[in-house]
This record gives sequence, structure tokens and C-alpha cells, in this order.
Amino acid sequence: MQIETFKIFCDIAETESFSKAAAINEITQSAVSQQIRSLEERYKVMLIERGKKNFSLTQEGRVFLDGSKSILATFDRLAHRILEMQNIVAGDLRIGTVYSIGLHELPPYLKEFRRRYPQVKAKVEYRRSTQLYSEVHDGLLDLGLVAFPVKRKGLKVENFWQDKLVVICPPDHALSRKKSIRLDQLSGEKFILFEPDLPTRKAIDRLFKSQKVDIHVAMEFDNIETVKRAVEIESGISIVPSTTVAQEVLTGSLHSVELDGVDACRPLGIITKRNRATSPALRQFIGLLEEGVGEKATQTAAAAVLK
Repeated sequence: MQIETFKIFCDIAETESFSKAAAINEITQSAVSQQIRSLEERYKVMLIERGKKNFSLTQEGRVFLDGSKSILATFDRLAHRILEMQNIVAGDLRIGTVYSIGLHELPPYLKEFRRRYPQVKAKVEYRRSTQLYSEVHDGLLDLGLVAFPVKRKGLKVENFWQDKLVVICPPDHALSRKKSIRLDQLSGEKFILFEPDLPTRKAIDRLFKSQKVDIHVAMEFDNIETVKRAVEIESGISIVPSTTVAQEVLTGSLHSVELDGVDACRPLGIITKRNRATSPALRQFIGLLEEGVGEKATQTAAAAVLK
């Protein structure tokens, strides 16, 4: 029996899906089914209930799952320890991120990480927030980067940065003559916003509600780039993270205005799977995020924008 068999069984149990376990291990679903059948034939027991609407393990399956987790944890600790003894940081690192973080905050961190650890193959996947929580939990991603992180069962959540929210408008808009503004002064303005289910939009809605500000929602989009383009063509104004418009403000295609009198910040968080062995590559990447290398570089650019 190979170590991969224990991992596949754990992945099936955690995702409650043969197809997801196949995707995680980059094999076909039929290959996953065949491995489970081989296990059941070897021990002459049924490990997974068949023919039921809801996924479930048999009593023997739960015992096998506990044993598999123990074996995998020991194997991972051994592999990581050997690499650490050789001062080697290598392997694959699967990073998931929302678009705004991946396009604006993540690049300086990723650049520095690749410079320090060229033997690590870091792959970035772009997802919506809800998908990131699910895929990190299911083991499809090693870590996720999200805005306004929330606690979820089975996941570890750490904040690593707070970005400032600012108002943006076209350069010839009346607001372009201001450096700062109160939220209540935006009543009646036509807004380009993120879609209602996105965390940053929910935070903006809470700000409007707390200040009893009524606005006109002209358009809603699911990504920062489209929001910025809509503001540039004078379809309305918006509220966005300051780092996401640094380039546009520098070139003059957009103007940013700070918000007075409200706590207008967007916390960014790291999500990882709780109680999972941490590879040297993952540990070093998290350490780099906490070190604030990318934050320093981006804040320098943002400071230039706000002058």
C-alpha cells in the first residue's frame, strides 16, 4: 500500500466527494474509486456507504480515516524535517487569492518570495472569496488571501495588512478638487460598486448605513478592474482600496479622495487549513507576508499617490 492511498482516502472523507478527491490528487475519478475498492477488498470491509443520498463513512471507515491522518501527519513531519535539516525550501505552493489582492497587493510579496526561494514553484489561482474558503478547507489550495477575513470551522485565519478605502472619481469631476471628504457629503451621488455579495461591498454598505447616506447605485461589478474602467469613463464614482488605484492616480486617469470621520479600512487575511502539517515553503511564504515586505513597497507607492 502506498502513502498516496491514505491521502486519497482522507481527501474523500474531508471533501465528501470522489470527484474532488480526484481533482486534488490529479487523477481520474475512476482511479479514486478503484483505490477504495482495493482497500475494501484488502480488509474485507466496507469503508464508505454506497447508495445513500448523503456521504458517510462506516464505522470501519472512520477508524481507517483516523489511522490515515496519523500516518500522513507523521510522513509530512518527516519530509519537512529532512528538508529543514538540509536548509532546503522547495516543492509546490498553491496560492489562492481574490482578484484585487492578486493584482495589486500580492505581486511584491511574490516577487521577493521567488527571489529568495527559486526552488519553490508558486502557482497563483484567482477565485471569489467563498471559493477560497472552500478550496483551502478541501486541500485544493495551500493558502488563500482574502479581504475582510472571517473565521470558519477547520481553518486558521490571520490578518496581515489593512488597506485604506478611498473615493475615486474622474479627473474633471467636482470631487477632484478635494483631498478629503465626509461620507455624508456623498449622498445622492451616482456610484459604481462591487456586487452585493462581495466582502468589500458589504463593508461599504455598512459605512453608508452607519452614516445614513443614500446613494444611487448605477452599476455593480465583480472585480476591481471593471469598476475602475467604469469610473474612468465617467459612469459614476466609487469607493475602492487605495492600493488598487495607485497607478491610475499617478497617471491622472483617476483622482482619489480620502474619507474623513470613519474607519474606512479593508483588512486582508491569510487562510490556511487548521491542524495540517506546514511545509517549509508555506511557512516561509506566510512569514514573508507577516514581515510586510510587499506592504512597505505598496505603501510607498500609495503615499506618492496621495501627495
